[in-house]
Amino acid sequence: MTRPASNRPPAVKEWRLNLYLSEHDPDTTARIILDTGDNVLESCAEARRNPYDPEVPEIGDELAAGRALIAMGRILLRAADGDIKAVGADEAEEDLSPLWMDRE
Repeated sequence: MTRPASNRPPAVKEWRLNLYLSEHDPDTTARIILDTGDNVLESCAEARRNPYDPEVPEIGDELAAGRALIAMGRILLRAADGDIKAVGADEAEEDLSPLWMDRE
């Protein structure tokens, strides 16, 4: 069995993520709050049911939650990109910015 290079135990962190769903037919809204211990980040997204489609609330929940999670991922990538630049990382390293759109 290999051992870590240092004698200190590995760092373990816990981030708290709360996802809130609200439905006002035909709209479903998802709101995510992520508490990292150092920062609190928030993202929101919506899904809208076509009035001609059958009412299946789970679909709206899944779409809105999935979109809010993607938005949260992009927020985290932007934060990491800014932190990387703030510490003066080598410009040759991979740029994370193509993973989100300018309008976000």
